[in-house]
Amino acid sequence: MSAPAATAEPAALPEPAAGTAAGPAAGTIRLGYHGSPEVAHRITALAGLPEATVTLHQYDITDPFRGLREGDLDLIIVKFSLREPDLAVSRVLTHDARAVVVGARHPLADRTSVSVEELADHDAFHRPGNLPAYVWDEVVPPRTPAGRPIRRRHRVTDIARMMALVAEDGAVHLSLVSLADVAPPAVRIVPVHDLPPAPVALAWHRATGLPAHVARYVTAAEQAASR
Repeated sequence: MSAPAATAEPAALPEPAAGTAAGPAAGTIRLGYHGSPEVAHRITALAGLPEATVTLHQYDITDPFRGLREGDLDLIIVKFSLREPDLAVSRVLTHDARAVVVGARHPLADRTSVSVEELADHDAFHRPGNLPAYVWDEVVPPRTPAGRPIRRRHRVTDIARMMALVAEDGAVHLSLVSLADVAPPAVRIVPVHDLPPAPVALAWHRATGLPAHVARYVTAAEQAASR
């Protein structure tokens, strides 16, 4: 499962909130992610900041925006399209290639890549919790480009359980290549060659705005990504 993400038109950064001598505005950036932290490290490198300035927090995919809405996070990494009126989204910063998660004994496990059309032959996963349905339709499309239905039958609420079901029961999960960083030995991550990669961006709560140091982080990452 993966996080939601970037809109076609990036949001303009708000005027930075004034920093204080204590708390997150003093320099720490609270960044939420889901799945592998590799993409978070990639964005921090784009911004040109040391890893120590960013604290990573894995958010719950069943309620992915709660940390922003309750003020526990400054930013979250989002993928695919996002249409939440209270959330602003940066420019696209990088991409995460598509892949399918399968058990090591699955017929697709030893392939160098697969077509999304082949995945219609296997049981996939339902939308978890309160993740918007329009996002899940991009993660796990209801149909392949050729019109074959993808059977979304399994229910799961976290990556560990999803990986266990894939390894034990032969389910497949259409997801992202970055999950290879957190896959156990009983699971394989196989690239899907005929789906475009997911755009990756940062989102924040519009009403809360961004402290000055967080706004600088977003701006630096956007500028580096556009070079």
